[in-house]
Amino acid sequence: MPRISRYYDVKRDAQGNRYLEVYISGVLLQRLPLLNKGTAFTKEERELLDLEGLLPPHIATLEEQKERVYRRYRMQVSNLEKHIYLRSLQDRNEVLFYALLEEHLEEMLPIIYTPTVGEAVRAFSHIYRLPRGLAVSTENIDSVEAVLANVPFDDVRLVVATDSSAILGIGDQGFGGMAIAIGKLSIYTVAGGVAPDKTLPVELDVGTDREDHLNDPLYLGVRHKRLRGEAYYRFMDRFVAALRERYPRVIVQWEDLAKDTAFAVLERYRKVVPSFNDDIQGTGAVALAGVLAACRLKGERLQDQTIVVYGAGAGGIGVAWALREGLKREGLSEAEARRRVYVLDSRGLLLEGRAMEAYKRPYAHDPSWLQGWSYAGEAPGLLEVIRNAGATVLLGLSGQAASFNEPVVRAMLANTDRPVIFPLSNPTSAAEALPEDLIRWSEGRAIVATGSPFPPVAYGGRTYAIGQGNNAFIFPGLGFGAVLAHVREITDEMVLAAAYALARFLTPAHLEAGLVYPYIRELREASIKVAAAAIQQALQDGVAEALDLEGRSLEDLEAYVRERFWYPRYLPYVRGVPEKSLQEKR
Repeated sequence: MPRISRYYDVKRDAQGNRYLEVYISGVLLQRLPLLNKGTAFTKEERELLDLEGLLPPHIATLEEQKERVYRRYRMQVSNLEKHIYLRSLQDRNEVLFYALLEEHLEEMLPIIYTPTVGEAVRAFSHIYRLPRGLAVSTENIDSVEAVLANVPFDDVRLVVATDSSAILGIGDQGFGGMAIAIGKLSIYTVAGGVAPDKTLPVELDVGTDREDHLNDPLYLGVRHKRLRGEAYYRFMDRFVAALRERYPRVIVQWEDLAKDTAFAVLERYRKVVPSFNDDIQGTGAVALAGVLAACRLKGERLQDQTIVVYGAGAGGIGVAWALREGLKREGLSEAEARRRVYVLDSRGLLLEGRAMEAYKRPYAHDPSWLQGWSYAGEAPGLLEVIRNAGATVLLGLSGQAASFNEPVVRAMLANTDRPVIFPLSNPTSAAEALPEDLIRWSEGRAIVATGSPFPPVAYGGRTYAIGQGNNAFIFPGLGFGAVLAHVREITDEMVLAAAYALARFLTPAHLEAGLVYPYIRELREASIKVAAAAIQQALQDGVAEALDLEGRSLEDLEAYVRERFWYPRYLPYVRGVPEKSLQEKR
């Protein structure tokens, strides 16, 4: 086994207990956030590691440290300042950061991830503090092998890589997208069990088309327009080849790529390096899981639904794909499933024969299917599709705030007593509707879930819980399962297995509360179920190289995942020999 890092390694004593053998000491040790315990270094460790006198005399427990930093966190006056505080904590003591996040996950997830991460992305160059992650740019791509060699961790298993061309609903953000990669990997660790030294955030800086960034004297990225076409793919080819060489067992999550590029990159590399696109596949899986749960809540079947997807970007097409695959799993033919899912872009319903991007074409309807429809213009708009198709499920991935208005909700109610309406666009400002409006317009009959967190809604003497269709219910488990199974490829079937595992996680108690997604506090348990299902599917698909998993039941796989879950706890330290570690660092 390779050493985890040139600075330390994980060992076990005669009783099987884990400890860290460290190869640096003193101030250098305190500056490495993965190793720094702060005031929690024991008396013996302080003497052994040249820390005596460099710390206050009181030896604190992790609980004491959490109390101290949580008090400071609560003193921050804005969500962005809270985000900055948590990132600063992560940059000085990673175990403490994750221990705090673990304890306050429901409160802090919206701070480290959506919606606050959108603010952090915009302001990234202005709030930059310490380096984290790998910056691969047009200025160093020709020496990318040497760039990767600079990473001090030698057993990276999971990379989140973004070119920042389509961040949430705020578009091209240049180098600021690094905040997204960092945030996603924080969730992989706290909710998905992936040890932080097995992760690497990567910003693929191929330029930006935003003049405000290019003209900002504080902007940290390269200052030229985005690479496109062959130049872009030469850059990506070079990066993927070097990454695969440095980390043969790595899994890549592609993140926030522009809609046309997102599909092309996924298809180009998914069999080269095991990878998936969270904006396409993760969004699709979480939407399918929510609709399956909503059908249980309604006492109906998925195959009886007529589904409208409003928005045809990467997320919208990913949702359309997942729902069509779900309908086929439930017994419909390919042709029947196609006719049950209607996808709209800014020009209306996707129809064969009109100009559109290649990735949209498989979801375009034959105009002959609209025989008898009543609509104005070349293609039906949202309200016309709902009325003519008899839609029972409406999913928003458009980024167009307030597009699900009262006439839209009334039209849904004319088709079904309990319409399923999910405004899934992020951040909060881009949501297609506010939950309180959907509940009021539907007189409490709509089943509502959102992409961003919203508080419960009081209406008619009842309180309606608003489930969050957060991709964090899918990607941490899917990625961790792929890591544990040593997959050669992340198959579409693995993504669908993750969706069905999340849907099965919902208990009668969830449904009685009106929820179609778990509580955020259940994120870790949901991830374990998702990871086990992904491993089981990888074995069935023949893409898993961890052969010791063959023949295990789903319950056995869940136990296997749970045993390998990383938890933020301090381990004992012993001192190693620095010279030896440097000789073996490659």
